[in-house]
Amino acid sequence: MNVVRTNIPDVLISEPNVFGGEHGFFFESFNYKEFEKAIGRTLTLVQDNHSKSSKGVLRGLHYQLPPHAQGKLVRCVVGEVFDVAVDIRKNSSKFGQWIDVNLSAENKRQLWIPEGFAHGFLALSEKAEFF
Repeated sequence: MNVVRTNIPDVLISEPNVFGGEHGFFFESFNYKEFEKAIGRTLTLVQDNHSKSSKGVLRGLHYQLPPHAQGKLVRCVVGEVFDVAVDIRKNSSKFGQWIDVNLSAENKRQLWIPEGFAHGFLALSEKAEFF
């Protein structure tokens, strides 16, 4: 897995090592030890969601406030989305700044959005399934 640092250091893009050919592909989509090493802290995963959206559907910007704040590891498994994370941490030097990335079934990228960020995405393909 290749970890790409964004202009907001806590938000990370991960690009998996994909093995495949004409018959299909295989990749490790999540590895607990590697993920903790990348984000620099221990993490407990507590919830798993899957959504389906039609082209043009905008989902977000969603966020949770303490004590219910959540980090999110997201990826698009069917189609393509334009994904955005906005820093809403009031004491952050990056407050109000945002990053965007296209996530797709083809590029298999994932985005780590830590607690304290608003998150949303726009479905770019006819159908997009988001995990």
